Amino acid sequence: MKRSGTPAIEIDAYVLDVLMRDLVGHDRSPSAFLVYLFLWRRTRDGESRLTLQRIAEGTGLSKRGVQDAIGHLEGRKLLRVTRESITAVPEYAVLRPWAS
Repeated sequence: MKRSGTPAIEIDAYVLDVLMRDLVGHDRSPSAFLVYLFLWRRTRDGESRLTLQRIAEGTGLSKRGVQDAIGHLEGRKLLRVTRESITAVPEYAVLRPWAS
């Protein structure tokens, strides 16, 4: 049920039917799935620069858990992370290789 004033978002069926089982079951990385969903929502809303702290607060994970999840998603080619400098806030792009 949608809360009043909260916009609905669309998620590819692949994310729920295949990717969830793959990341959570096969890779044993439920945190990566949570981070993927969080970033999916934020990047669809136009946010692309997010601190680890913001992602941690949004997912309920520790900052270390978020870092590990981001590394896992980058390795799986599900996320692209770019930084203007080593200390800059990263910019995230959620990738959908199944849609190519």
